[in-house]
Amino acid sequence: MKKEKIQKLIEKLKENNFDEIIITDPFAIKYLTSIYIEPGERFYALRINSKGEINIFVNKLFPPIEEDLNPVVYTDTDKPIESLKNLIKDAKILGIDKNMPARFLLNLMEGDKTYKLGSFMIDDLRAVKDLKEIEFMEEASRLNDEAMGKMEEKLSEDLSELEMCDFLDRVYKDLGAEDKSFETIVGYGEGSWDPHHMTNENKKEEGQSIVIDMGCVKNGYCSDMTRTFFYKSVSSEQEKIYNTVLKANLKGISMVKPNVKISDIDKAVRKVIEDAGYGQYFTHRTGHFIGMECHESGDISSTNDNLTKVGNIFSIEPGIYKPGVCGVRIEDLVLVTEDGVKVLNNYPKELKVIE
Repeated sequence: MKKEKIQKLIEKLKENNFDEIIITDPFAIKYLTSIYIEPGERFYALRINSKGEINIFVNKLFPPIEEDLNPVVYTDTDKPIESLKNLIKDAKILGIDKNMPARFLLNLMEGDKTYKLGSFMIDDLRAVKDLKEIEFMEEASRLNDEAMGKMEEKLSEDLSELEMCDFLDRVYKDLGAEDKSFETIVGYGEGSWDPHHMTNENKKEEGQSIVIDMGCVKNGYCSDMTRTFFYKSVSSEQEKIYNTVLKANLKGISMVKPNVKISDIDKAVRKVIEDAGYGQYFTHRTGHFIGMECHESGDISSTNDNLTKVGNIFSIEPGIYKPGVCGVRIEDLVLVTEDGVKVLNNYPKELKVIE
């Protein structure tokens, strides 16, 4: 159990006038307890109230839970929601996990209680990384840098997108990564024009852009990085697009420091691309928060007016996707520090042509 993190959540419950919160997101529970379970269809929840009372609900088939969490262990024929109802009977305002399955929530809702989304309190905590989390994320990004170098070397071979992904899986394993952060994107030519391209058997051809979006998990924390290459030759417009995206990436990074309005970062990045005449081809937000999950609550977009905080880690990943010409995305993870910003990726970003 992570007592300091749980105490911070209890303080947030009090600040926001919640009596209780029921947490069902396995990653949120892991954040607070170090325990990770994939419950499938079974009820799995952490109950915390403003008085500091804690219970974890878990099916008997899973490993024993530490006694400090006051586990409520049930079998497949028991009714855990009824047990939960009894524990929260005096609560008036109940925080509900945004990912709580309706089949459990509907059975829970009764009486004159007020049910409100409570996940924002945990999301706010998760968005500010402590020193150990930062250390883990720096290590994951270091591995990702090393893996990207091996991917760049491999691009000189006549391999399909899927073969490149298979190669990366082996690289991550050899480097000691625990998993991928997400399904790797390798897009050649037309595939590079689609920001979330589904990797296939296509092989690269001369003059095509190559987008590689990849990340690994180390110590339970994610990395994420995108680099773009060109195969054998690059046209003047492709070069212009690449340099525009690079300029936008660097502009976004230069904006990062404590107490900056997040929407202003997106605005500055977008303006670089719009001023170059490619605004219509930048079709997604500038970035996303990241931690134990690759995409955590919070994004770098025009609608997020929250201020950056020391310990935030998020991506800066502008892109231009012009059909018939090329797709380019350059992505780095950045950490908000006391005196500005630290870029977690160190892999070079100058334009490269693969021979």
